[in-house]
Amino acid sequence: MSDNEEMTEAVFIERFVNHMVLIGGTEFADGSSIETYAREAAPTYWAEADQREDGPEACAEADISCWEYEA
Repeated sequence: MSDNEEMTEAVFIERFVNHMVLIGGTEFADGSSIETYAREAAPTYWAEADQREDGPEACAEADISCWEYEA
């Protein structure tokens, strides 16, 4: 996809999910699925044009930065 082509919502979500799983792994400490969470969270980032403009990977990383990890 060239920079001149507009990304679709489906592509944004897939890239967001893939990046979040790559960085965060497959499960949270409580055993819940990171992929399921990412699929629910991605559309909220897509819905905000200013966040969507940052790209799916940056949005996923911003979301991950807010996670609380167990020590």
